[in-house]
Amino acid sequence: MAALSVFSLFALFSLTHIALLPTLCFAADPFVFYDFRVSYITASPLGVPQRPYLLDFAVHSWIISGPDNGGFSGGEVIAVNGQFPGPAINATTNNNVVVNVHNELDENLLITWSGIQMRRNSWQDGVLGTNCPIPPSWNWTYQFQVKDQIGSFFYFPSLNLQRASGGFGSFHINNRPIIEIPFNQPAGDIFVTIGDWYTQNHTALRTALDAGKDLGMPDGVLINGKGPYQYNNTLVPDGIQYETINVDPGKTYRVRVHNVGISTSLNFRIQNHNLLLAETEGCYTMQQNYTKIDIHVGQSYSFLITMDQNASSDYYIVASARFVNESLWQRVTGVAVLHYSNSKGPASGPLPDPPNDFYDKWWSVNQALSIRQNGSASGARPNPQGSFHYGEINVTDSYVIKTVPPQTIGGKLRATLNGISFGNLTTPIRLADQNKVRGAYKLDFPNKPLNETPRTDISVINATYKGFIEIIFQNNDTTVQSFHLDGYFFFLVGMGYGDWTENSRNGYNRWDAVTRCTAQVLPGAWTAVFVSLDNPGAWNLRTQNLDRWYLGQETYLRIINPEEKGETEFGVPDNVLYCGALASRQKEQKRSSATSIPGGNWRLFISLLAAFFALVCTFR
Repeated sequence: MAALSVFSLFALFSLTHIALLPTLCFAADPFVFYDFRVSYITASPLGVPQRPYLLDFAVHSWIISGPDNGGFSGGEVIAVNGQFPGPAINATTNNNVVVNVHNELDENLLITWSGIQMRRNSWQDGVLGTNCPIPPSWNWTYQFQVKDQIGSFFYFPSLNLQRASGGFGSFHINNRPIIEIPFNQPAGDIFVTIGDWYTQNHTALRTALDAGKDLGMPDGVLINGKGPYQYNNTLVPDGIQYETINVDPGKTYRVRVHNVGISTSLNFRIQNHNLLLAETEGCYTMQQNYTKIDIHVGQSYSFLITMDQNASSDYYIVASARFVNESLWQRVTGVAVLHYSNSKGPASGPLPDPPNDFYDKWWSVNQALSIRQNGSASGARPNPQGSFHYGEINVTDSYVIKTVPPQTIGGKLRATLNGISFGNLTTPIRLADQNKVRGAYKLDFPNKPLNETPRTDISVINATYKGFIEIIFQNNDTTVQSFHLDGYFFFLVGMGYGDWTENSRNGYNRWDAVTRCTAQVLPGAWTAVFVSLDNPGAWNLRTQNLDRWYLGQETYLRIINPEEKGETEFGVPDNVLYCGALASRQKEQKRSSATSIPGGNWRLFISLLAAFFALVCTFR
C-alpha cells in the first residue's frame, strides 16, 4: 500500500506539474528537488526561551505586549524541516532547483535566495516586488536555474523580520566537473552561519519598531543556531548548548561562512588558524591569509583552513560584534569549538583578540579593498574571471543613493533612500505590468538625493536594459549598512570615508575588483559599485540590515528589454499567486493528504520524479 501511494502521488504530481516543463527543462540540465516545511520549533539558543512579548528597549524593563504576537509561543524559532538553521541546498552550476515550500507558520511567508541571480526569472526571487506571499497552510513551488553561477550563498524568509527568528540556511553551488577549482580539492565542506540574536521573537521586534523604538543591543551571537561556549563564567551562563565542529589533523577544509544576522557586523576568527580566503559570493579571490576578517550582515565568504596545529586542546571559533562599544557589547560574542579528532583537552583561556583598530578607522576599509578577484581562475564558465574588462566599459547611468538615520514620516519612524521610504507594495511589479495594473508603483526613483521633505512612496528605478551603471552608496547613518542587489553581482570598485565626489573615481579599482552581491558601507563613508544590467526583470535593491529594511530602506530596479519577444525574460509562471489589485484571480488552494509524502517514501518519490523529468526533457 505504501508503494502504491507513492506511485499514485508520482502520477498525480507528474500530471499537475507538466505545465512546469518549460522552466524545468532548461537545455536538459540536471535538476535537484527540495521539500521545505517552514514551521516553529521549540528552542532556546541563548539558554532562555524566545519571548513573544515586548521588551522596553529604552529602559530595559519587561512589558507584556498588548498587540497581537502572531500566535508565537515562548521558546519557538523558525525552522526548516525541523532544523535550525535549515538544511543546506547543494547544487551544481546550471542545475535546475525545485523547492516546494510549505508554510506552516501562522503568517504569510516568502523565501528569498540571497545571491542567486535567477537569470531571466525574477518571478522566483521571493520578495514582495516579485512574488505574492504564500499564505499560512499553503505551499508554493519555486523553480529556477542556477545559471552560470558558483559559490557560497544562503536563503532566508524575506517578510516582516522573520529572519530574526530563523528560517535561514546555506545554499552553495559547486563547479561543474569540467571546470577546475583554483585550489586542491578540500577534505570537506563546513557550513557556518553567524548572526546577532535577540531573545525577543520577530513579532516582538516588529512591535518595537512600529512603536518607534530602536532594537538596542542584541542578546548574543549564534553560531550555527547555538549560543556561546562557556569561555567566561561571568559572561556566559551554564547550560547553553554550543556548536562543535569536528575535524581531522592535517586536512584542509572549505569553510563557508554566512552572516545571517539582523544588523550587527561581526569579526570572524579561529584561534591559532589562518583563514585562507578563496571565494566570496560566487567570485574566486586571490588567495590571501587573514587571521581575522570582518563579515557584514548578508555577506558570505569561503575559506580554506588547514588543521595544522598540535591539538594540545580544542580551539575557539569566534564571531564578535564590530563598530560598537566593545566593552559594553562583550556578551554579544559567539563562540564555538573547533575539535581535532586527536585533541588532548577542551578550549580554555582568553579568546583570540579582535581587531585593534580603535585609532585606525581605515583598518576595515583597507581589509575590504585587499580582497581582489582571481582573474586567471575560471568561475562557472571555462573563460577566466578576468576576461570581462569591466574597467573599460563606459558608464551609462550613475546613481548616488544616500542613507540617513531613521526619520518620522507621517507620524511613524521610517528609513529612507534618497529621502524616500519604500511603501506598501501590494502587487508585484512584473505581475502588475503583465496585467496592466495602473498605479501599483512609480518609475520615479531619483538618481541623487533630493532636497525635499522625506516621504513614503512606491518609487522604483527605471533602469535601462544592457546599461552599465555606477551606484554610489553614501552612508550618513550612524551604523554600518550592508547593501544587496538581487539578480546580479556587482564590481566593488571603491570605498572611502567622507562624502563621495566625482574625484573619488580617480581611486577606483578598474582591474581586479572582487564581484559580489552584498557590500558594506561604513558610517560616514561611501562604497561604489559597477553593475552590468543584462538580466531583465524586477530586482530588489535593499539594505540587508533587517531593522532598516523593515522601516523602508529599499527600492527595485525595473529592467525591461524594449524588444522583448519572450527570449530574454520568462513569462508568468503557471503556478503564480495573485494578490493586491489582482487578488480576485487567486483560487483557494486545495489541501489534500496526497500532497504529504511519508518520510520513508520520500527518496523513492524523488527518484521517480527525477527519472520522469529527465526522460521528458530529453524528448521535448
